[in-house]
Amino acid sequence: MHTILPFLLAMIAAVVLLEMLAARLKIAYPILLVVAGLLISFIPGLPILRVDPDLIFFIFLPPLLFEACWSISFKEMKKWWRIITSFAFLVVFFTALSVALFTSHYIPGFTLALGFVLGGIVAPPDAVSAGAITKFVKIPRSTSAILEGESLLNDASSLIIFRFALAAVGTGRFVWQHAAVNFLWMVFGGVGIGLALGWIFVQVQKRLPTEPSSDIALTLIEPYFMYWVAEQAGSSGVLAVVSGGLYMSSKRLFFLNSASRIQGFNVWESFVFILNGIVFLIIGLELPEIVGGLRAKGIDLHTAIGYGVMVTGVLIGARIISSYVAMLATMIFRPGVLPRAGSRLRRLLLPLVLGWSGMRGVVSLAAALSIPILLNDGTGPAFPHRNLILFITFIVILLTLVVQGLTLPWLIRRWRVFDGTIMEESAEQTRRQLKDGLKHHVHEYLKKRYENDPDPNEGVSKLLETWEKKTKASDDSWMNKKTKAVFIEMLNVQRQYLEELNKDPKIDEGIIRAQMYQIDLEEERLRRL
Repeated sequence: MHTILPFLLAMIAAVVLLEMLAARLKIAYPILLVVAGLLISFIPGLPILRVDPDLIFFIFLPPLLFEACWSISFKEMKKWWRIITSFAFLVVFFTALSVALFTSHYIPGFTLALGFVLGGIVAPPDAVSAGAITKFVKIPRSTSAILEGESLLNDASSLIIFRFALAAVGTGRFVWQHAAVNFLWMVFGGVGIGLALGWIFVQVQKRLPTEPSSDIALTLIEPYFMYWVAEQAGSSGVLAVVSGGLYMSSKRLFFLNSASRIQGFNVWESFVFILNGIVFLIIGLELPEIVGGLRAKGIDLHTAIGYGVMVTGVLIGARIISSYVAMLATMIFRPGVLPRAGSRLRRLLLPLVLGWSGMRGVVSLAAALSIPILLNDGTGPAFPHRNLILFITFIVILLTLVVQGLTLPWLIRRWRVFDGTIMEESAEQTRRQLKDGLKHHVHEYLKKRYENDPDPNEGVSKLLETWEKKTKASDDSWMNKKTKAVFIEMLNVQRQYLEELNKDPKIDEGIIRAQMYQIDLEEERLRRL
């Protein structure tokens, strides 16, 4: 413990320093973290970092998925649900099948079941990597929404494949009827458990006299509880966290006050950043031990690298093919939602960019490390080709992060893929419209509500006089109890106005949320006067 603890603290410090370096170099921090972890692993005398396979999912996945649910625009997910679900389920199944067929044919000793184990591991792209990489280029809101929405759901579909494939490897057989029933229970049971628990958590936090610290503590516990309950019931813990997280995110104004939302945002942002950083460092740190396992099995390192490169090629090819098939299907069945690019060539390049954005990361590593060392719950023989699967997974993560991650921003800029695409209103213009709308809406509300107030108040009168100019009063003595209540009422009116405005599909929900955050800050400033 005394050896590992300083090492873990040093890992966190390295994550922070590497993130600052990545920002300075204008490259995605997961790329630097993976490479740094690989380099650090060659330093002699470092303790070997081992993560219990049974705990890897439980430690990292629930909070990462839960935080993503609170960040994503549910409105955009509903708008693009067809392509999101097709990429999250159909494309993942097609990718896993492609990997399974390829590996069972070209890798000696690999069965179709083992191929599906590897396919389920490497099929889902990583949202953190894609988000960190695409922030250096301007992409349409629709593209980012598709990537974010896909990343939430593809984890569940890939892990379902992974779980069934593990069972097939352990038992040596696969019963389709039994698998179909289990699949339906995992999907609908996971979603149902997540929604039920999400509703319970919302009601509990709404009714309990919680403080911001206790609210944040509860939100840290909730994703783990959702995941654990769903897994104990034999359904999908990932889908439980996703469905419950999306439900609670939509009710955040209902059960969390402004202080809890502000402080929780900062806590979760730091917590998830550290978790992601540690995982990407672990990816690099695990390689020497994996290579040692390959050598112990007599597998040539160059051959294993070749397998990893070929599997990476299969993944990239399958995703690009799927992207073009999705565009073709859209052209046939829903041509009205196609992006109107500046030229036919740029429209043809759009699926290529979407296909090239499939970087792998956290989920793939977690799945690979969760492969049991021994079959039959630790009582049987060694899991076949475990070290080779781990090594191929590492090569896939490394190549997709470094090759695709470094070239994707360059390709977007070089090909000008999104030039001429009909984009939504600029963020700055939307912000100005929001502020103007809020100003007029609140001013009209105040005039209607308090202009003819039978119990006049100096503070309310000053609000009516100064709201148009938005000037700060030099003396806060006028902010008495009644004035403060009116001011808070005004902030709630603004929130209601923004909620109604958010129903407009042309308005970016991210800008709405940013304005909501400003209102929360204003309420907290007011309460401290």
